[in-house]
Amino acid sequence: MKMRTAMPDALKPYFQNELENAARCLSKKDFKSSWYHLERAHILGQPYPYQHTLAHWKMLQFGIQIKDRREIVGQIPRLLVGGVKSFVGEIPLGNTGGANVPPLRTMEIPDELKRIMEENK
Repeated sequence: MKMRTAMPDALKPYFQNELENAARCLSKKDFKSSWYHLERAHILGQPYPYQHTLAHWKMLQFGIQIKDRREIVGQIPRLLVGGVKSFVGEIPLGNTGGANVPPLRTMEIPDELKRIMEENK
């Protein structure tokens, strides 16, 4: 892992699109789709401190909005240390970021996201 501080400009629109899709789905009460897009945003943003922290902030807000105590409690430590872990380059690649998965578990990155990350670094 190498230390990263800023997301490449070419990758930012993909990250932002996932957050916008998550918000749109949440406004329609399509919680499953909203969460799907938050997980994708997390995977894209995880290597970068600001975006990693923002993804966890959005996940915490999601948990609050749907009144999911487990997600709220699970996001607080992730929110506090996620960005720091990104800064020092110690992240479990592919981890989807939710309280439903161990925070240090490396996971398979979906092929589409892998391609986006490779082509926009």
